[in-house]
Amino acid sequence: MDTGTRLKLVRERNSLSQRELARRSGLTNSTISQIEQNRVSPSVSSLKKLLEGIPMTLAEFFSFDEPVREERFVFRASEQPDLGRNGLRMLLVGASVEARQMRMLRELYAPGADSGEPIVHAEGEECGLVTRGTVELWVDGQVSILNSGDGYYIPTTLPHSFKNIGQDEAEIISANTPANF
Repeated sequence: MDTGTRLKLVRERNSLSQRELARRSGLTNSTISQIEQNRVSPSVSSLKKLLEGIPMTLAEFFSFDEPVREERFVFRASEQPDLGRNGLRMLLVGASVEARQMRMLRELYAPGADSGEPIVHAEGEECGLVTRGTVELWVDGQVSILNSGDGYYIPTTLPHSFKNIGQDEAEIISANTPANF
């Protein structure tokens, strides 16, 4: 199910109008309408703001209305929701796991794609491994070039961002704690 259709379903199941969700989230009614009609793809931060107005986590959002299953240990590629946009696919492993303590992503960057504005969290750590391609890692003003096989380990309290500077798709497998989405 696409993000817009899912947002509308979640909003309606929580008996919220677009106007009320806009008031709660700080986003405009027209933005919510455009997202629900799949005219625009929300950034992760915009989607988090919308979900805070419901309230719901990103993981709950992407597993909303899935049938309840036995405890699971395997998450097939087709079951990993894509949280990315603009040439960046961020596939979340274990989205339906309740009370996750970490977030694990498979990040696929098209040539020239980046993670957006530098990200800062109130707490936590992130580590990752570049499995293919060439990625520029920016951490608090320090730039490093990572190639296939290179890894990183950073405190997420420092501003950081990623960019594919190669000619081919780049892939990073990353994990962070706490599981902030």
